[in-house]
Amino acid sequence: MTTPELTAPQTATLKAADGVPIDACHDPASMDTASVDAVSVDAVSVDRAARSQALVVAHGFTGSWRRPSLRRIASVLAATGGVVSFDFRGHGRSGGASTVGDREVLDLEAAVGWARDLGYERVCTLGFSMGAAVAVRHAGLHRGVDAVAAVSGPSRWYYRDTTPMRRAHWVIERPLGRLVGRLALRTRISADGWDPVPEPPHEVAARISPTPLLIVHGDVDRYFPLEHAEKLYAAAAEPKELWIEPGFGHAETAAPEDLLRRIAAWLATA
Repeated sequence: MTTPELTAPQTATLKAADGVPIDACHDPASMDTASVDAVSVDAVSVDRAARSQALVVAHGFTGSWRRPSLRRIASVLAATGGVVSFDFRGHGRSGGASTVGDREVLDLEAAVGWARDLGYERVCTLGFSMGAAVAVRHAGLHRGVDAVAAVSGPSRWYYRDTTPMRRAHWVIERPLGRLVGRLALRTRISADGWDPVPEPPHEVAARISPTPLLIVHGDVDRYFPLEHAEKLYAAAAEPKELWIEPGFGHAETAAPEDLLRRIAAWLATA
């Protein structure tokens, strides 16, 4: 198959396996080889990947592909391939309610399937925060991708040892918090909880092999300290890499363009 001849973003409503509608967008490759040269990778290899590879981007909790931070990321990543962005269930214009990392693997699987339907030969996933947990779980449980990058992700559930995570749990677990999530954060959160509790990322990580896995974490992350990245890396099997980024905070809003380019180049040549 060959990639579609598109010159502008294309939106679509996908269907997850359980029927939840998922709002998604495809951005074609920009073929911006100048940014490729800036990160000292093989421009020929990346140029070839841009014609055959899609990067599927999974946002963090309360995020949306339509927000400026995600549109910025898509524009940077498009230098090394097509980009498929989407809203997890309960977020933005997608249907359903957020299960905060459980059934979201079905949403990512729908987006990966769309990338395949668009004609891309290689499909890689890139997740941020909650999206990183989903990308790890998806690659271990569903497989079917060519490389995975997990940025600022947790290794386990129910982590409350930082102030931002205690606030996040209040939003997720309390009725008033879920009301705030719906009205202020535009995120609809399921009140049903988990039954059963899904396997946490570190218990699934080893199943990703032989698919290459990149774990990226900032040393000033206010949500999840470095122990989460180290635990994920220790649990994963080869091939794997761990990048500890000095001065990097948390997830998509804090990711500098240089880091995004390096991640995209790694995914293109992994």
